[in-house]
Amino acid sequence: MFELQLERLVIVAVKLILALVCGGVLGIERGRKKRPAGFRTYMLVCMGAALVMMTNQYICEVYQTGDPSRLGAQVVSGIGFLGAGTIMTTAHSKVKGLTTAAGLWASGCIGLAIGIGFFEGAIVGTIMIFVAMASLHNLDEQLVSSSKLIALYVEFENMAGIRNMSLFLKEKNVKMVDIETEGSDKSGTTAATVTLRVPNQKMMSMITYMINAVDGVIHAEEI
Repeated sequence: MFELQLERLVIVAVKLILALVCGGVLGIERGRKKRPAGFRTYMLVCMGAALVMMTNQYICEVYQTGDPSRLGAQVVSGIGFLGAGTIMTTAHSKVKGLTTAAGLWASGCIGLAIGIGFFEGAIVGTIMIFVAMASLHNLDEQLVSSSKLIALYVEFENMAGIRNMSLFLKEKNVKMVDIETEGSDKSGTTAATVTLRVPNQKMMSMITYMINAVDGVIHAEEI
């Protein structure tokens, strides 16, 4: 009986250590970029998910009851609440933390794979997730920089400022793809989030400065 317990102990230790390593690998990249969830958070999420999966498996084996995937399903949905805490909406409705939240969810999935003994999937998954979060960051920035779309937060003195900006954009062959106004205050000031399609990269670098010079525009900045 002791040998069986010792064997189980070794298996449990190996799984939890692997979960710590895989979670730590993913957490290093986020921690290096000073994200809300870093090295220790990823390790704990991955190890906790692995432990939950092993506990579910243990219940099924020992008590011959229950669904072996039930607790794992709760982990997948439950991590969403933790990930939501890393997503922040900053000034002018700019969203940050989505990659960190997705990474936490993926870390939990890696832990579940380790807990059930699917080591191949966990290891390959860790490598691919790390590559996506670390190495593909520069590619993501290049794709964004090469895009001809730009989002601006613009404050106007009044509604006439919006009309002036529209006429200016039409003169410069800049298409207004979308505009969402945030209403006017007592002074008549209006704010809006504007998405523009510019004809070239040179215009992309100058458009914010140019809109700031339009009559009726108080302030414009890229978001």
